[in-house]
Amino acid sequence: MPDAQVPPQAAPPTDIRTSSLKSPIDLTEYLFRRLHQVGVRSVHGVPGDYNLEALDYVAKADLSWVGNVNELNAAYAADGYARIKGIAALVTTFGVGELSALNGIAGAFAEYVPVLHIVGIPSTRAQQNGLLLHHTLGTGDFGAFAGISHTISCANANLSDAANAAALIDHAIRECYVQSRPAYITLPSDMVGVKVEGDRLETPLDLNYPPNDPAQEDFVVDEVLRAVQGAKNPIILVDACAIRHRALDEVHELVEKSGLPTFVAPMGKGAVNETLPNYCGVYAGSASYPEVVKMVESSDLTLYIGAIKSDFNTGGFSYRTSNMTSIDFHSKMVRVRYAEYHGCRMNGVLQKVTQRLEKRNPPTQPKPVRDPAGYAADQNAGGEIITQSSFWPQVGPWLRQNDIVITETGTSSYGIWDVKFPKDITAISQVLWGSIGYAHGACQGAALAGKELKKGHTVLFTGEGSFQLSAQELSTMLRLELTPIIFILNNSGYTIERFMWVNANLHGMSASYNDVAPWNYTALPAAFGAQEKSFLTKQLKTPEDVKELFADKAFAAAQRLRLVEVFMEKKDAPSALRITAEASAKNNARQ
Repeated sequence: MPDAQVPPQAAPPTDIRTSSLKSPIDLTEYLFRRLHQVGVRSVHGVPGDYNLEALDYVAKADLSWVGNVNELNAAYAADGYARIKGIAALVTTFGVGELSALNGIAGAFAEYVPVLHIVGIPSTRAQQNGLLLHHTLGTGDFGAFAGISHTISCANANLSDAANAAALIDHAIRECYVQSRPAYITLPSDMVGVKVEGDRLETPLDLNYPPNDPAQEDFVVDEVLRAVQGAKNPIILVDACAIRHRALDEVHELVEKSGLPTFVAPMGKGAVNETLPNYCGVYAGSASYPEVVKMVESSDLTLYIGAIKSDFNTGGFSYRTSNMTSIDFHSKMVRVRYAEYHGCRMNGVLQKVTQRLEKRNPPTQPKPVRDPAGYAADQNAGGEIITQSSFWPQVGPWLRQNDIVITETGTSSYGIWDVKFPKDITAISQVLWGSIGYAHGACQGAALAGKELKKGHTVLFTGEGSFQLSAQELSTMLRLELTPIIFILNNSGYTIERFMWVNANLHGMSASYNDVAPWNYTALPAAFGAQEKSFLTKQLKTPEDVKELFADKAFAAAQRLRLVEVFMEKKDAPSALRITAEASAKNNARQ
């Protein structure tokens, strides 16, 4: 019997839309390749069943997957990465994953940090049919979580239609970068591999800022110069938005050429070369050194660049600058005294002002003087207790050019005011959003970005209470073979909370809710599975221990993770924290 003839199989139907593409590429590969083009090399996040297929495209786009311990830590880490690299990517799963990340995303929104949040969601068919799926609210509403994210995103894209998906990706990434705020992308599971036009990748995204109107810009420059030339003792005050909106080149040129006395707000720490003769310190109202307060508040003109006038950034709103004697430079407008020029970005204005400004002789730099009354423990100078006031001034000479310095909200973020930075330090803190636990998560992302850019050390200062909130990310750093230097300031609980509440209620200093469990911190690297040669740990209990550590060149040069526990008194805090906490308590009590 002759072999049966097998009829030829019919060719699959032609996808008319795909056949019209010049260079078809899978949607998710397009997304990750765009991220690679704007500088992302590592993707943070946590896998989940709605994003698993998408994660297979990470390596195809020459990116590395980080894999964090949880989504909140991943969001913190992406924030830290973005502050060093300029933009970051975070991948979570629908519902349970994305909601866990939102505290970190909200912090990035508040503090102008560009994080692209990519969420794997159920298929378009499942959504259309209203299926009762896991990770949903059980109501059939698949857009509830997107609605939450829309309020803390500068752009949103639902990649449910292949016809416009690539354009939506490009728009989201560009807005994320240019506005320096999070953007939100949802990727349905059945859209991961659909084809889009890959030919678009041949044209890089335009990440330039829209130019100012030339006539308006020149008019504003004239107004600024007229004010500066008419002032007897003008100063420069630099704040966080100069960093976030990429105006540091213009700021550096202005500070150096003008020679004007220059100060930074707490959130602007690291924005200015602190080795310059005209750098004069940190200004935050009454929480500043008296010499700084006098210079700033007696000035007849303040060039205020990138201001964020929040409570913790201004000594509890105790700053004394007025619109009548200020020129404010922002990303979307310039204010000359009471006249506002909207749509006039600070970068171009600062550049032209510097070009036309005459250099002044640098002032006599005020030398910071300690206020002994602000440090109760300082009465035991030369004793066996490590005090806040003795610890922080020793940090500055130990740091090196190009280091990354991260401080947690608490004693660290105030103590760092007393640290004079070397040149080219990148400082990271979360003064406005102030989510305790942020700094340790951000340390992972910053250390990874620093490694990619061949920066110096990544150094973290955090309290033990804050550390406990995101401690698991230590295991991610060890797994990735990152080598940060982590200082855990052990002062028996939430010291900043104690001082905030003690000003209104004497019970606050000893309240049990400000206590934390006494962990064995130096045992944690081994507990997380690290090999002995991959980390170093130390405990500092006396001033002599601190002195020896900062003089230990082998410790500073070690190519491994270093964890240092520093024991301090529960009731000791930087004077700036005490003043700000008192002001904050009064603000909270007002009716």
